[in-house]
Amino acid sequence: MNNTPIYIAIRLQIHQITFAILLAVLCTLVLPPQMAHAYQPFFEDEDTTQTNSIYIQDPTISTALYSTIDSLTDIDYFIFDGIEGSDILLSITIPKIDGQLEFAPTLAIIGPGLPLAILPAIITTDSQMPPGSIIFTPTEPQSFFEPISQSSYWRRQTNHITLPETSQYTVAVWSESVVRTGKYVLVIGDREIRGGDPNFTSKLKIYWTPMESRPKIKDLPVWQRLIFWFRKMVDN
Repeated sequence: MNNTPIYIAIRLQIHQITFAILLAVLCTLVLPPQMAHAYQPFFEDEDTTQTNSIYIQDPTISTALYSTIDSLTDIDYFIFDGIEGSDILLSITIPKIDGQLEFAPTLAIIGPGLPLAILPAIITTDSQMPPGSIIFTPTEPQSFFEPISQSSYWRRQTNHITLPETSQYTVAVWSESVVRTGKYVLVIGDREIRGGDPNFTSKLKIYWTPMESRPKIKDLPVWQRLIFWFRKMVDN
């Protein structure tokens, strides 16, 4: 047997490489799929409002907020403290639940340093906050399967925004689509770190049910219907 230092070093390196390969294979077989792709899921346990908004601890960490627009006037608010120059992902996906295909919420980020934009009158903000905002309207739905929750979604809008200032920002979500109520997932951030609601699996089963009532455009007052169709004409 060759016991020269060079031969011993080569054997040791081969053993180290073999061990690393075996460990990688073992992790693939034993660890759950979400170890490879991680986000932090939370639920809108109470209806969010401008005075009862959900606070996002770190907008750079991939956070999925399972939420609901449950009335014609419902608007959900989320806030986070951002750092100037941070690149933040903002996305909305729609769970593939019966009656949800036409549900397409609108998203706006509001805060200092953002361009001046005309927000709908229904959106309320802190009076001390500069009126800058960017509105992201829904795009055509794109179907995809999400491996962590083992469920299917339609992706609507996905956007990245670079924060212009170090300050607090508000994200507002509301519906101007034909179907005015429904369930959606707001995703903020794309840095994958495990965490979130420890009761995610059980809550998801409850969340994954059709809405009982589905108000549509015809249920709105005449003036709101006229505004809706006018905006559709302008967009087209």
